[in-house]
Amino acid sequence: MKKSKILFLILDLLFITSAFIFFIWLKPASRRIYLPAYYRPFLGFAFIWIVTSLIGDKFNLADKKRLKDLLNPIFRIDITILAIAVTLIYIFQRFSYSRMIVFGTILFSISLEIIFVISYYLHRKVRNGFDNPITLSVKPKFVGPIVLDFEDEKFDYKLPEIKNIDETIYPNLKNKYLIDNIEMFDFIEQNINLDRIKKSESFIIHTHTLFNIENVEPASHQLFINLHRINDIRRINMYLIQINKNLKYKGYFIGNCETIQERHKKYFNSFPFFIAAPLYLLDFTYKRIFPKIPILKETYFAISKGENRAISQAEILGRLYFCGFRVIATTEINNLFHFIAVKVREPKEDPNPSYGPFIKLRRVGQDGELFYVYKLRTMHPYSEYLQSYIHNKYQLEDYGKFKEDFRITSWGKIIRRFWIDELPQFINFLKGDLSLVGVRALSEHFFNLYPEDVKKLRTEFKPGIFPPGVAEEIPKSFEGTIQAERKYLLKKLKHPIRTDFKYFFIILYKIIFKNIRGG
Repeated sequence: MKKSKILFLILDLLFITSAFIFFIWLKPASRRIYLPAYYRPFLGFAFIWIVTSLIGDKFNLADKKRLKDLLNPIFRIDITILAIAVTLIYIFQRFSYSRMIVFGTILFSISLEIIFVISYYLHRKVRNGFDNPITLSVKPKFVGPIVLDFEDEKFDYKLPEIKNIDETIYPNLKNKYLIDNIEMFDFIEQNINLDRIKKSESFIIHTHTLFNIENVEPASHQLFINLHRINDIRRINMYLIQINKNLKYKGYFIGNCETIQERHKKYFNSFPFFIAAPLYLLDFTYKRIFPKIPILKETYFAISKGENRAISQAEILGRLYFCGFRVIATTEINNLFHFIAVKVREPKEDPNPSYGPFIKLRRVGQDGELFYVYKLRTMHPYSEYLQSYIHNKYQLEDYGKFKEDFRITSWGKIIRRFWIDELPQFINFLKGDLSLVGVRALSEHFFNLYPEDVKKLRTEFKPGIFPPGVAEEIPKSFEGTIQAERKYLLKKLKHPIRTDFKYFFIILYKIIFKNIRGG
């Protein structure tokens, strides 16, 4: 038997034993009455549980790749065990058994199994690169001025020369501030020409409070470095916006944080899997999910003061872009994600950047008017502000989406596959923002990637929930999407009702019978 099977078998025994003891403990006078009366039937139940599970191959996790394949045997076999338990109680007339102890033990054990299997699945996906952690640059050797391609124009980062090296930040940064962190100094030196940045225009601190940076004169610094990780900062956006104010245009901000990817590694490298999995799940729930849910969010920040928050790599990059920065380089040093960002504009004025599980995103609608479309979150927070960066780095695939989009969460990929994230768009349909059939509602960035003729056609009609690309037998690519939309929109110009009616039933047929899914 494989080691993974033996481990799951042992864990399963622990699950059912813990569940049994828990419900015995809940009953009054449990030690005196219930434990002596129930421990023999429990041993028989445990035997049936393990044998049935072995016959049904429930413990074979390693060979199953999809979450559905991992969960199917859990539900199938445990329902069988529940049916066996009910049948035996009826055959032996054991109606005096406590329903809370019997069914509570079974249902609680099933819940523990499901939590473990989901944790195992997510762990395996992260380990195999499912979340696609990225590196924006690979420590390029500095060979001259850095030229970056931004949204509107190119910026040349060549700073004026300083003849006296002692007037620059270079000696202090190397021999004082980062003397014990040579790897970080090398990372900075390879991406920034330090001998062109004045010491008097540099600010190096190690703090998690705003107090130390609020009184700095606006637009007075060329370089700002905070050696303290961002995870401990209570109001991250306020902090980044304040740094933006303090920096000159094209000034550099260097910081670090512990990402959820690094947090995952820390747990699973420090503990055996059966200990690391529940510990990481608890940590992720409290420090990643709680801060995003109303009411729980207030409780979390009141207790934690915002310290040691779990942050994804996509979220910290998105926050930087939202607050007026462009990231030019990243690396991992001492299990922390380090970045170098450049101030390129003022922070965005969007008062409600997406953060919670239910989000609204600004899209281009009929007549070019902007509106908000409702969706369930499948990406890390602030991911929408990374569109221009992602577009420059990755190719577009089906229906204009990105390949290897690291912004999408592990569970988000599952939700997208079955279009569950699109369900809130029926609110837009009821409000009159969307049609049932129509081209996808696009962000301003994506909209501007389209040819002028298609942009004009798009604004003639409302966007839709079901996209025409699903109905067309056109190669799935960005160009194919444009071709499918142009074909649909030209037909709709001539016969609007008949075209939508026809496309709707073709799309419905392909979803039901051809297993077409979202992506």
